Amino acid sequence: MAENTENASVADNEVGLALAGKYLTFFLAEEEYGLKILKVQEIIQMQTITRVPRTPDFVRGVINLRGKVIPVVELRKKFDLPTVEDTERTCIIVVQIQQKAETVIMGVIIDEVREVLDIEAENIEEAPSFGASIDTDFILGMGKFEQSVKILLDIDRVLSNDELESINKLGN
Repeated sequence: MAENTENASVADNEVGLALAGKYLTFFLAEEEYGLKILKVQEIIQMQTITRVPRTPDFVRGVINLRGKVIPVVELRKKFDLPTVEDTERTCIIVVQIQQKAETVIMGVIIDEVREVLDIEAENIEEAPSFGASIDTDFILGMGKFEQSVKILLDIDRVLSNDELESINKLGN
């Protein structure tokens, strides 16, 4: 009987089943976030970022990554979090974003990489609704691990299509 109850709860958790898997977790303004590991191309140390005039405030600029120019976004600014000075733990996660039929390579600046976690279906819940004034479209769900909650980001939806198009023009 307990097995049927357990199976029913897993089956009911369609969100969890679709989102279960490995996540790279990281800190941003003392909150822990997660990105699907399949979206992560690599993690690099902070380096010189060339500012590009007339770009949105959340775009720090571009970097040269092995001969390829890629745009770099500051997630703190995109999420309206207070900005801080970069530290020795600040790094850039290079991610692959799906935009229509195209893959966009972009860097996102985060405070500190944490670890890779395997989050099971029963430990993932839908993002809570905070009302119409707060956009949560970029949140895949909330991952529970041990005594903490990780905000699981849908990196494909953190930026709007228009923002992605303008940023993609900065890279190769």
